[in-house]
Amino acid sequence: MTILTVGAAMASAQTVSGSIGNGSVARGSSARGSVVLSIPGGLHVNSSRPASEYAIPTTVRLSGSGIKVSGPTFPRGVNRKFQFSENVINVYEGTVRFPFTVNVPAGFKGDTVRVRAVVKYQACTDEVCYPPRSKEVTLTARVR
Repeated sequence: MTILTVGAAMASAQTVSGSIGNGSVARGSSARGSVVLSIPGGLHVNSSRPASEYAIPTTVRLSGSGIKVSGPTFPRGVNRKFQFSENVINVYEGTVRFPFTVNVPAGFKGDTVRVRAVVKYQACTDEVCYPPRSKEVTLTARVR
């Protein structure tokens, strides 16, 4: 029972955060944002292009109301060889940033933009992979 509890805790140990610009964006302009996936030591997640038909890729879905969200851009992972695979797998480790752009129209109504980010990933150790998980975060910026 303890092994399953530890495994489940490790599989959900990743955190998702992020930001839009410096916390504010002007009407009629754009701002860069970033979704951040933090992966604890001893774990990795498959990259957006893991180069293995059995590895589930990391995805990031972004949406917002009344704004246009472009991206994200997926960084390159690192190729690693694991005991459970004959081939290398491209993975993310540590802190991974997924940049995107928010365009706020001049006629935007409201004082805050909200970008909903859903990150789907599969966490693994060097020996085993856990079931895929999704984590959601809402990023906000003040509109000026």
